[in-house]
Amino acid sequence: MPINIPKLMPVRKVLEAEHIFLMDDEMVYRQSTRPLTILILNLMPIKETAEIQLLRLLGNTALQIDVTFLTTESYTSQNTSKLHLDKFYKGFSNVKERNFDGMIITGAPVELMHFEQVNYWPELAEIMEWSKTHIKSTLHICWGAQAALYYHFGIGKNELPRKCFGVYTHIVHERKEKLVLGFDDLFLAPHSRYTDVHADEIQRHPQLKLLSSSTDAGALIIASNDGKQIMITGHLEYDADSLSQEYERDLKKGLEIKLPENYYPENNPAIMPQNSWRSHGFLLFSNWLNYYVNPQSLKACETKVSHE
Repeated sequence: MPINIPKLMPVRKVLEAEHIFLMDDEMVYRQSTRPLTILILNLMPIKETAEIQLLRLLGNTALQIDVTFLTTESYTSQNTSKLHLDKFYKGFSNVKERNFDGMIITGAPVELMHFEQVNYWPELAEIMEWSKTHIKSTLHICWGAQAALYYHFGIGKNELPRKCFGVYTHIVHERKEKLVLGFDDLFLAPHSRYTDVHADEIQRHPQLKLLSSSTDAGALIIASNDGKQIMITGHLEYDADSLSQEYERDLKKGLEIKLPENYYPENNPAIMPQNSWRSHGFLLFSNWLNYYVNPQSLKACETKVSHE
């Protein structure tokens, strides 16, 4: 079903070429059904790349989605034009009186800093506090997941001896949890981070469930008991070449970086890698929208539980 984004937003051409069903405000106005409202706080430096990846996954459901992009007011991105931000993004002051069905908070390249050292941390903390009463369920990705675990549940992050970088095999721990319905017993997911959260600390926390993890990459999918906070430490939204682009970027910067693990065929960067996690990315977002965000599904689930 369609996603509503501004008619002139540059990513429309990419998504339309992939046959993602898009709408604009004029088309939405003529619809009789209320779309799900999704707020996306995009903290990634290259905004348009994250826009495409997230909208692609949101568009693969039977639900109509109305998307609002949010940017920080206390910090201005250095890698995205002010014109793009002014035209297609809102500040928190413009949305804080509204309620949304769902919210996505992306990762950000600040993970080696302490949370309080991040210049927009007070604003992010205010947004996360606000989300408790104005959002049905919030999906946090990578550093966004670590920020949520720290702010909401007091779980800190730990610097790794070397970057967790590659595609890793994961298992599902809570198969009856709706967020992972339909997942294979073993599935692949990319990771790209210098820090980690301890799986045993998550498992001991009375308000959290560890839904999926990897022997090599640690915790991946974490959910609060009430489903209002979902934390994904990896990148199921990534394209096939996302890790390759990061690897080449770090090489150009002169950083000490190893090849992404389990990624390039024959460990040869000259061979194009394949996307082996796409279906689970689509499934994760579909489950989140259907069972945690959609008010009709939530009501149906609550009714079923009350009769059992």
